Amino acid sequence: MIQTDNKAAKVYYCISILHTKPIMKKELFTIAFMLTVFAATAQQTVTGDKAAQEARQKRAVEDLFYKDWANLNHYADANSKVPPSALNEKRVVFLGNSITDFWINADSAFFVGKPYYDRGISGQTTPQMLVRFREDVINLNPSVVVILAGINDIAENTGPSKLENVFGNIVSMAQLARASHIKVVLSSVLPSNYISWRPYIIPTEKIIQLNQMIKDYALKNNIVYLDYYSAMVDADKGLPKSLSNDGVHPTLQGYRVMEPLAEKAIAEALKRKQ
Repeated sequence: MIQTDNKAAKVYYCISILHTKPIMKKELFTIAFMLTVFAATAQQTVTGDKAAQEARQKRAVEDLFYKDWANLNHYADANSKVPPSALNEKRVVFLGNSITDFWINADSAFFVGKPYYDRGISGQTTPQMLVRFREDVINLNPSVVVILAGINDIAENTGPSKLENVFGNIVSMAQLARASHIKVVLSSVLPSNYISWRPYIIPTEKIIQLNQMIKDYALKNNIVYLDYYSAMVDADKGLPKSLSNDGVHPTLQGYRVMEPLAEKAIAEALKRKQ
């Protein structure tokens, strides 16, 4: 029997035997065994290569996340192309997570012809938004910022966080805006009683508590409170199926409920003195 560690050589040897001489029963079993072992080894190699590739892709995503945790580069190019504010322009920046991020695609007509800038990033939590607040809000020199945040903190997207910390991040954004002479609209978190990517977390009561904290702060500080929650909540304290497919993100019908509320809140904010 040939002695070699080269798998290809072993296969060639097996095939050459089949073509050059009659095969005895014992040799046939040996050849079959060798081919079976090689096939299994090859499959393990393919599987191993796939696992290694997936591991490399995961590391690349993690490296990007840790190098740009707040995703400051997400809107860097778009921000560089924003022109200076026109005379009497009432520019508005919508800052948020996926609910804001998806808005411009779900109903682009809402943004067309208006000085409205969507600066939502899917999956983000309030500390990430706070880090990019100067890049994606202050540097655009808006008249108003509409802040919608909190559901991903409750979902623990960047780890567990106390509601007081989530609220504190929202307050910090409001303070930064006002220090930069930007009017503020603080939005309620949309109702939800189920988070598909964190099914073990029940967000219902935490959303109610966080909204109350935001509302109280807004009232005490002459800031407009945009109450999406009351307009969209169903009997189970969640988003009705008519407004959402997954219990968190609005459908087009959901955004159509939100839009006139946002317009009214923006108009009110522009009237108020800081």
